[in-house]
Amino acid sequence: MTALDPLAMFAGAAAGGGLFLLVLSLYGMRPRPAQPKRHLVKMLTTRAAIAGLAATAVLVVTGWPVVAVGTVLLVFAWRGLSGGAAEERDAMRRLEGLAAWTESLRDTIAGAAGLEQAIPASIRAAAPMLRPHLRALVDRLHTRMALPDALALFADDLDDPSADLVVAALILNSKLRGPGLRDVLGALAVSAREELDMRRRVEAERRSTRRSVQIVVITALVFAALLVVFNPSYVSEYGSLLGQAVLVVVAGLFGAGFAWMRRLARFDKPTRLLVGGGNG
Repeated sequence: MTALDPLAMFAGAAAGGGLFLLVLSLYGMRPRPAQPKRHLVKMLTTRAAIAGLAATAVLVVTGWPVVAVGTVLLVFAWRGLSGGAAEERDAMRRLEGLAAWTESLRDTIAGAAGLEQAIPASIRAAAPMLRPHLRALVDRLHTRMALPDALALFADDLDDPSADLVVAALILNSKLRGPGLRDVLGALAVSAREELDMRRRVEAERRSTRRSVQIVVITALVFAALLVVFNPSYVSEYGSLLGQAVLVVVAGLFGAGFAWMRRLARFDKPTRLLVGGGNG
């Protein structure tokens, strides 16, 4: 380590902040579904531990603070490099459960039951991921909350554009009490099934793109690691302050490329119809 190490460490910190802002500006500001606080804390703690160990190992081997900071960012962003595949699978399971619940609600209403009676009766046939939200809806109804307001909060809980269509139909029917709800729910269930089939086809096509992103990232990292381990003289110039500054530029270009590939492989959820519907 040279006398310029403090400046190099400052450059590394600046590089890390710059890369973080770059990633945040490219794809980090999208609204995400709320996660249980305990699960979120556990996930962040695990990632922080892995990131700390990996960054320490990299700093000991190379002595390059810029690469150590980049390692921390890579650990936290690794799941994002899959292009949101897990989120899309969860969304498809939620959509499938929503279609089944809509069909169940339609059949229950066909038995001359009103919405206030049909919704609690549909919990048993609902998918496991919908049951907590349905129970919360029923609890609100038990506290004498108006059905339209409770349904609007139910839509906010689900946070899904397809669910908004179903909930909007229920809200209109709860206000107007007109006929035809069964036919509307049937049509919405069919539409949800068709959307599910379409999203499955798109997911199958995007799977190859996500795999390509991961291959490019892993290949670049393995190649860089092999150079550091087996040919240290080739990369020795990066140990200087100028070398660290060059690494900032190189890391920024790689980060921008990875973020762009991630955007190409990501599924962008349509805008919701009932955003903030429960706030009124």
